[in-house]
Amino acid sequence: MADHCKLVHDAYLGILRAELVPAMGCTEPIAVAYASAMARKVLGARPESAEIRCSANIVKNVKGVVVPNTGGLRGISAAAVTGIVGGDVERRLEVLQAVTDADRAEAKRLIDAGFCKAVLAEGEEGLYVEAIVRAGGESASVVIRDAHTNVVKITKNGAVQFDAAAAGAAFGADSKSHNVAGASGELDYGLLNVRDIIEFADTVDLAEISDLLEEGIRINELISDEGLANDYGASVGKTILSAEGDGVRSRAKARAAAGSDARMGGCALPVMINSGSGNQGLTVSLPVIEYAREWKVSHEKLLRALLVSNLVALEQKRYIGKLSAYCGAVSASVGSGAGIAYLSGGDYAQIAGTITTAIATTSGMVCDGAKSSCAAKIATAVSSAILAYEMSVKERGFVAGEGLVGDDVEATIRNIGEVGSKGMRPTDVEIIKIMLDK
Repeated sequence: MADHCKLVHDAYLGILRAELVPAMGCTEPIAVAYASAMARKVLGARPESAEIRCSANIVKNVKGVVVPNTGGLRGISAAAVTGIVGGDVERRLEVLQAVTDADRAEAKRLIDAGFCKAVLAEGEEGLYVEAIVRAGGESASVVIRDAHTNVVKITKNGAVQFDAAAAGAAFGADSKSHNVAGASGELDYGLLNVRDIIEFADTVDLAEISDLLEEGIRINELISDEGLANDYGASVGKTILSAEGDGVRSRAKARAAAGSDARMGGCALPVMINSGSGNQGLTVSLPVIEYAREWKVSHEKLLRALLVSNLVALEQKRYIGKLSAYCGAVSASVGSGAGIAYLSGGDYAQIAGTITTAIATTSGMVCDGAKSSCAAKIATAVSSAILAYEMSVKERGFVAGEGLVGDDVEATIRNIGEVGSKGMRPTDVEIIKIMLDK
């Protein structure tokens, strides 16, 4: 038993450190910018042209979102060219943080001149970006797969400089769908389960992880403040507060939505992500923070509740994968509902009931790309998660055999994971066809 507890403890800490990282802007265009900036670095010269090959899922999530620090530009070329001109690979998911006015002007000139060609990478699924840059008779390419800074191949002039398949590890990997390469080897996401998550949150020495949690609170609240103070996207967060007042339920939805308003609208402030997504990072944290503030719970309790919300979201994404037709706001909101239940002093039954009911309620929501409506989807999903918590308190919920509800919470999570990862693949294809006008 002690060995199992130590295994879970180390794995959970490793998973959290791999997954909770700050990122500026929507992470899919940032992945394009990162790959492009790295390709430029490998080339060792200012490129004369660029070609970006992306999976359909990347195209879906880049098409409609404003790329931060570009002056309001959207799309693959905007992300790639800005990364080439002004990107800093050392900043990883904040690669565009130091872009200057001169960089923006130069990027706009190159885009208008047809410097960058963006094409669909046929046959590549999930998260895939290949950046190819050329100058004179030389070329360089960088391939990212599975996670947003997970470089799996680097070539220069046709010669392979790095190959993850051969090396047995990814260069600069942040996280993968199932396993993460860590200092002690691979961290197994299969160890994630609700009972152990609660035990971990109850017992872990917060000094081991509080730095990430505190930074997440700070930066996620800042971008939410920005979204409420200014007009980004469709101003979903501001609309909720004006229409519904400032009660805790309204604030929980509005704060998360406002962060997404700003992020999807090109705000350059960073977000602490979850499962490779800033929107999911906002959703797992801000509703929990608002309920902690309303209930005046201790800061320690808030931090432990954030462990629950983040890990419950990650358990679901273990099955679903980083990019799919399944809206990530749903899995993240399920995590926030679990975190709220934990905040209230809920036991395993209440937390598991919240998760089950939340999954059963909004699991049909589809992802049709990153854009301003993500904020409204977040608000809807958070509302359902709060309802799920309120039902669990009254010992109300859905039972096994009702749709995808399984015999226990773990079975329910697996069931929706199967639907999200396998059953919704044809849905994803159709969504992408529509978005690409095919």
